[in-house]
Amino acid sequence: MPGRILIVEDERAIREMVCLALDQAGFECAQAADTDEAQQQILADPPELILLDWMLPGMSGIDYARKLRQNKLTQDVPVIMLTARTQEEDKVRGLDTGADDYITKPFSTRELIARIKALLRRSAPQTAEQAVEVQGLTLDPVTHRVQTTDRQLELGPMEFRLLHFFMTHPERVHTRERILNSVWGTNVYVEERTVDVHIRRLRKALTPTGHDRLIQTVRGAGYRLSAQA
Repeated sequence: MPGRILIVEDERAIREMVCLALDQAGFECAQAADTDEAQQQILADPPELILLDWMLPGMSGIDYARKLRQNKLTQDVPVIMLTARTQEEDKVRGLDTGADDYITKPFSTRELIARIKALLRRSAPQTAEQAVEVQGLTLDPVTHRVQTTDRQLELGPMEFRLLHFFMTHPERVHTRERILNSVWGTNVYVEERTVDVHIRRLRKALTPTGHDRLIQTVRGAGYRLSAQA
C-alpha cells in the first residue's frame, strides 16, 4: 500500500499543496520546515521517500541529502530534490550528492506524484508476488507458505502478512502505527496494542526454527526484523 512521504520545505504553501496532492493519491504525508524538524520526523517514523527542498534555512538540502546517505537509517530512502535551480550542473550536483531524482519549481503535482510512484517502484525491495528469504527462512506470497529447508511453519493470516511486511522492509525500525497502517490498512480501526499481540504470536510460530530472534523489539520505538544480534 502507499507509504509515508516526508516533505522538507520551508514554504508552507508549497508543503500544504504537496501534502494535499499526496493525500488525494493515497499517501500519508509528513511535513518539516527545516532539517532539524525533518530529523525529528525521521527518528519518530522513517518515511518511504523524502521530498527535499534545495534551499532551506540552516543546513541546505544538498548538505542534508549527503547526511541522509551517511546514516544507516536513511541511506536507502529515496530522495527527490525540489529546487528552482534549472542549470544542468545544479542537477548533476544534486544527483551526485545522493538525490535519486530532481524536479524544478514550479512543478505540477501530477508530475510529482508520477515521479514518486516511479521511484518507489524502482526502490521497492520486493514485488508483492516475489518470495523473500532471510537467514534461511523463506516466505512465498503466491503459495502462502513459510518454510526453512526442512520444515514448513504454520502461521495465521495476519501473522503471515506481518512477517511479509517485516521481511520486505528489513533492518528498519517500524512504529506500531506504521505497522498498523501497512498490515491492517488505514481504514481499519485497530488499537496499537493489537500489534504486540500478533508480534507475540508471530514469534511463537517462528520459535521451532529459531527464527523468532529475527523479530526485535526496539525500546521506545517499535519493532524491526534484523539478521544482526
